[in-house]
Amino acid sequence: MNLDEYRGVWIFIEQNEGKVEGVSLELLGEGRKLADKLEVPLGGFLLGSDVKSLANQVIAYGADEVYMVDHPVLKQYRTESYMQGVMLLVEKYKPEIILYGATPNGKDLASAVATDLVTGLTADTTMLDVDVEKRLLEASRPAFGGNIMATILCKKHRPQMATVRPKVMKALTPDASRLGKIIEESISLKEEDMRTKVLQIVNDVTKKANLADAHVIVCGGKGMGDVQNFQILYELADTIGATVGGTRDVVEAGWLPHELQIGQTGETVTPKIYFAVALSGAIQHVVGMKNSDLIIAINKDPNAPIFDVATYGIVGDAMEVVPKLIEQFKQLRNEKGGEISYA
Repeated sequence: MNLDEYRGVWIFIEQNEGKVEGVSLELLGEGRKLADKLEVPLGGFLLGSDVKSLANQVIAYGADEVYMVDHPVLKQYRTESYMQGVMLLVEKYKPEIILYGATPNGKDLASAVATDLVTGLTADTTMLDVDVEKRLLEASRPAFGGNIMATILCKKHRPQMATVRPKVMKALTPDASRLGKIIEESISLKEEDMRTKVLQIVNDVTKKANLADAHVIVCGGKGMGDVQNFQILYELADTIGATVGGTRDVVEAGWLPHELQIGQTGETVTPKIYFAVALSGAIQHVVGMKNSDLIIAINKDPNAPIFDVATYGIVGDAMEVVPKLIEQFKQLRNEKGGEISYA
């Protein structure tokens, strides 16, 4: 393989029913940094049916070029049809780096493409950088149970590929005045040739707390002692309009359901305010909340790692500190006429 033939950073622009997934916009922001370091264009590649109107949005969020395959067979995501589209683009234009969102579709597509291209893929990346001299993507992720960060390189194959979890990176502020190139490629696909058919799409209608979109989160750790003590976290959350979450230890203890777990193996969150209560700050938890705008940590151990990422730290027993916070917030809420604003 001649590695010098490969140039450019590409982002998979995942869309669902004509709406670009947030993680794709976040990756355009991170891809912009990598492309600038390597002095190459940033490309977004977009597959679907009637998706041409999305190209300008991709450019506004940082892409120099948009590679597009628009075909009715690509209306719903399927591994087979999407992989054919990606292979068409990659084999023709030869990007050196491709990033995908670590969504179910993104992970499925990335692994299928990596297999066919016989190249490497780093999954669930949380940090990205490049070695400019060697033109190597440095994809880092927690390893060995989250105790260390491993940086994974793909030295001998191209393109270098990684999936990145939603909410880990931040999107750029869109600039509608940006100009870019839109490159359309045609593809020969027939529905009757597809080995899978989409018979029905059933949306998830279950009611559950949405941590990913919460503006304020109160997260409890195993240091709360037992599940009964979580009641004061619910009271705090109810007082300030927050959503309650927990660490992996808390979920494994059965104190909270898995959908409320925050961290490497749970949800990644970016609220305006994050209360980290009685949790140590292990790497696998921090990667899931470190991009919160303001982090308030409460822990009786002054050396707890959570204080390294906290905006404000309170050293003390949560069972003593949290009730005092509730009292103060209730007083503030009454003064504000019954509600607290986070605008």
